Amino acid sequence: MKNWQKLTLTFIVAIVAIILDFGFHQPMMTRLLVTIVGAILAISMFIEMVKTLRSGRYGVDLLAIIAIISTLAIGQYWASLIIIVMLVGGESLEDYAAHRASRELHKLLENSPTFAHKKVGDSYQDTPIDEIEIDDVLLVKASEVVPIDGIVLEGDSWFDESSLTGESEPVTKAVGEDVLSGSINGETAVLIKASKKASDSQYQKIVQLVKESEATPAQFVRLADRYAVPFTIVSLVIAGAAWLISGNVTRFAEVLVVASPCPLILAAPIAFVGGMSRSSRNGLLVKNGTTIEKLSLAKTVAFDKTGTLTTGVLQVKAITPEKTEHSENDLLQIAAALEIGSNHILAKSLVKLATEKGLALLDVSDLKESTGLGLSGVIDNKTYRIGRANFANAADEKVNGTAVFISEDETFIGKILFEDKIRPESQHVIERLKAQDVQHILMLTGDNQKTAELVAGELGITEVHAGLMPSEKIGILKALPETHRPMVMVGDGVNDAPALALSDVGIALGASGSTVASESADVVVLRNDLNLVPESIKISRETMKVAKEAVLIGIFICIALMLIASTGVLPAIIGALLQEVIDTVSILYALKALKDRK
Repeated sequence: MKNWQKLTLTFIVAIVAIILDFGFHQPMMTRLLVTIVGAILAISMFIEMVKTLRSGRYGVDLLAIIAIISTLAIGQYWASLIIIVMLVGGESLEDYAAHRASRELHKLLENSPTFAHKKVGDSYQDTPIDEIEIDDVLLVKASEVVPIDGIVLEGDSWFDESSLTGESEPVTKAVGEDVLSGSINGETAVLIKASKKASDSQYQKIVQLVKESEATPAQFVRLADRYAVPFTIVSLVIAGAAWLISGNVTRFAEVLVVASPCPLILAAPIAFVGGMSRSSRNGLLVKNGTTIEKLSLAKTVAFDKTGTLTTGVLQVKAITPEKTEHSENDLLQIAAALEIGSNHILAKSLVKLATEKGLALLDVSDLKESTGLGLSGVIDNKTYRIGRANFANAADEKVNGTAVFISEDETFIGKILFEDKIRPESQHVIERLKAQDVQHILMLTGDNQKTAELVAGELGITEVHAGLMPSEKIGILKALPETHRPMVMVGDGVNDAPALALSDVGIALGASGSTVASESADVVVLRNDLNLVPESIKISRETMKVAKEAVLIGIFICIALMLIASTGVLPAIIGALLQEVIDTVSILYALKALKDRK
């Protein structure tokens, strides 16, 4: 039975008990009802406690079980009922604050291709991808997601593989080259031959990796459980001493009623709810309370590069005229005029820059596209070409990174270079993490080594792992020693989803990133601002400080009341009611976690 169902049932039992005792004056029926409910709850808690002990952890359940049983044994059923209500209420609140958000990848499965255009004779039939066999011929239309890994049979096109590999630059594929499922086709339809079955293709491998990562979450000891052992020992010692000295078993129950672990069960979850609410106000969706605990102790932060430390959008880096009669603005104006109707990401960047510079749009006639090569058109009676180096008669031109080349009447006149710019806040983020004593900062990327090292060098990241597939990212994270944990992974793409799921805390840039990454993460950054990564650690540390203080305040008040109860001046029912005072004090203090601090 779920905790909210237990809470509803407990409230119903409490109302029925009040009516029986005070309305119909049936104390025996009331005692029987509360005893049955208390026994069921105690047995349920005992089973859960055994499971907890088998997993190698110790929880707060033992003390609660003893308190319920001892109060029932001496006939203090109202005290027992109050304890039951508080315990079930605390568990329900803990579920709300700390229950791990479901990451069943339904968004990933919704977005993954479910059918392919299979060639049958001279036509194409939409066929479920599970029925596609190796060597089947498939049509991939413009802007469609490649359904299955394959080899290009006919047509040239560029493919966006950034969500799979982290490579920011579009990749041009020609006949005979491999294409990955999950990549997005550009402007030209192509025919591919399936080289793998759907279950073995790249996109489905990522789905499986995430499932496997989520099935093996890292072990972590909750805040309340860390205090449970000493608090239980102290409580039992005081209760046992009171019984031994007085010779009255009632004294044992009276002490344990006050020792009910409600402050442990309530204070931390309420502080976590406060911290989660505060995070939400600051643009962070934190999915559970355990995440706050881990974030507060973070020792390692691993970053993806493309779309995380960088903008993920290729922008014009430099415009280099080949001849003096053409200025940079001339080249940009020509390029924008030719590319205005194209959906290519480089075209969009060119047109955007030309618009920002206020350059007039030139008239183009006889505009043609040469698949996989570029565009050509006539401007002021001159024929211009833009695209690959050999297409613009610049076959000997070699550049680092992405570039387009431009020719005028078959003569090469210049080139435009592109880059994936580093986010303006990235350097400050790295500096802030170092100031927070995060001991280990690294970059994990599918991009090439040279590009990755350039970005890392500018940001002050000393450990770089480049050219990685999703499974390789997981291997590096798994190899981290315990001294480098808890470990945080920050990413934004489909390729980051397995690493986000495996890490102690996964942070997804959800404002511009993949839904899959958000589903697999523990924290989602709702604004397009990387500064929220160190901010999440700051909020978590301040939340944990409040939670610990709230728990300790409750514990110290409990111990004081236990000492008083050991003298026999506090009946069990009064002790149970005083427990409400302790809970109220702990809750009010825990609510401090809601407040933002300078």
